[in-house]
Amino acid sequence: MYPQFKMKYIKNIGLLLIAGSFAACNAGVQGNKQSAGTKDTLAYTYKAFKQRDADCGNGPDSTCTIVKISYPDFDGKKTLNDSVTQSFIKLFATNAGKTDTGYNQLADNFIGTYKAFKKEQPKSTLIFLLDGHAKVLKQDSDILTVEISGYSYNGGPHGIELTSYVNWDAKANKSIALRDLFVAGYQDKLNQAAEQIFRKNEALKDTATLNNGRTYFFKDKKFSLPANYLITSEGIQFLYNVYTIKPYAAGKTELLVPYAAIKILLLPNSVVKNYIK
Repeated sequence: MYPQFKMKYIKNIGLLLIAGSFAACNAGVQGNKQSAGTKDTLAYTYKAFKQRDADCGNGPDSTCTIVKISYPDFDGKKTLNDSVTQSFIKLFATNAGKTDTGYNQLADNFIGTYKAFKKEQPKSTLIFLLDGHAKVLKQDSDILTVEISGYSYNGGPHGIELTSYVNWDAKANKSIALRDLFVAGYQDKLNQAAEQIFRKNEALKDTATLNNGRTYFFKDKKFSLPANYLITSEGIQFLYNVYTIKPYAAGKTELLVPYAAIKILLLPNSVVKNYIK
């Protein structure tokens, strides 16, 4: 269940790494992913964070409430690191109405939720778990993509698996918004193109309802795209997490909108220009 950390190595053009010249940090090792010929890649170190409930004692992790987090820490890139942290917190925060400022506070509040639960139900044998990880999916001279995912259980009939993404402009040192990729006024046409693909994927007729209370529950019975997306070399991959548009049993729903289907909407000099054929 828990993430396994894989060692990575920094590969720079013109520079050969001698075995043993890398330094480990916590549960990770400096590294990056890049294809041959790319430039300006970012070095990072995987780090691990763990916090156990005080009542755990000497028991194993599997027997007590615990928070486990792994994430890449990018060298000298505070803005990027903060973006990953805040995306992680937004995905897993349990403190309604408050703002977590980091992994420590996220863990404190998660375990605080467990303590409140135990106070109300002292005889319960349930334990809570937050097991999350952020990992670099792809990195080239223009775009860095980070996947944030994991499992959370804090009472109720079942836990939940969630995923979100950070799409980063490596040169501009900022997150990539859809408005950075598309021409002004793109929203309706992108939505229409995506709905056609969605209905085809789901084998739905053009007249089929998108909110029947059982299979789908789009707001106002109208198709809409989630704010959660991943920039890939093939297109924009949108992700509906559990409960977003379907019941829990249906799981997540991925929706890839190929660049070919929305080429007319794309800005000519955006960060995805090299993916356009």
